[in-house]
Amino acid sequence: MTRWAIGDVQGCYDELRLLVSKLKFSADRDELWFVGDLVNRGPKSLETLRFVRALGANAVVVLGNHDLHLLAVALGSDRVLRRGDTLEPVLEARDRNRLIDWLLERPLAHAAGGHGDLMVHAGVLPAWSVALTLELAAEVGVALRRNPRAFFEHMYGNRPDRWKPSLTGADRLRVAINGLTRLRFCTAEGRMDLKLKGAPYEARPPWMPWYAVPKRVSRDSRIIIGHWSTLGFLNAHGILALDTGCVWGGALSAFNLDGDRDRGPVSVPCAGYQAPGGES
Repeated sequence: MTRWAIGDVQGCYDELRLLVSKLKFSADRDELWFVGDLVNRGPKSLETLRFVRALGANAVVVLGNHDLHLLAVALGSDRVLRRGDTLEPVLEARDRNRLIDWLLERPLAHAAGGHGDLMVHAGVLPAWSVALTLELAAEVGVALRRNPRAFFEHMYGNRPDRWKPSLTGADRLRVAINGLTRLRFCTAEGRMDLKLKGAPYEARPPWMPWYAVPKRVSRDSRIIIGHWSTLGFLNAHGILALDTGCVWGGALSAFNLDGDRDRGPVSVPCAGYQAPGGES
């Protein structure tokens, strides 16, 4: 079996099909790990959801911020589509409910026992172990599925901006969601700045890329992420970053999780459906 991790698709269905063909994917022996943001900004979110859902157990998917946005619009009380969203075909599809229900069941974190790999969409706060990350992701999933409308009424916001074990209720869930689906930069103490979106070298002290925090608790595991197109492909610091900016005209990339860790990704070029610098 080969496990291929694939970066943010964001509705770039044609590129996804081309990449899967290039990987020589076989449903008899392979898995495709998707780092989240299957949908939005690209032109074919509906086709992407149908394709990945049809993969069944061969697809391992974690939720990204755009996937949560789709769920919020579909199931929440007052979330609306934003400028640049391309989600209308999903919301109007005859199989909308089946696709939304399937997406609702996806976790925010996935770990492979025996491999030392943890997959999340964006990041892991410095104080989080792999076990705590999975615990928090599970808490979010339970709350989301129990009452989606109530969940989305309290999900959005940048506060609290750091993790404390004493957090409870909506504050605890919000920090977990922001860390797992939006994080790029934080301080050594784990305070998040969710408005910083540039390349890692653009950060000024006390801010740094979350993975560069000294003595990060999760540093002994390989953490597989997307979300950060200006970071691009990175296989260092204990992370494997795979968002190579397909929707912005970059590439869609995959990496063999069971192969040589020093090899580069397998990529296909992307048409570019949004102007660089848009909201990610």
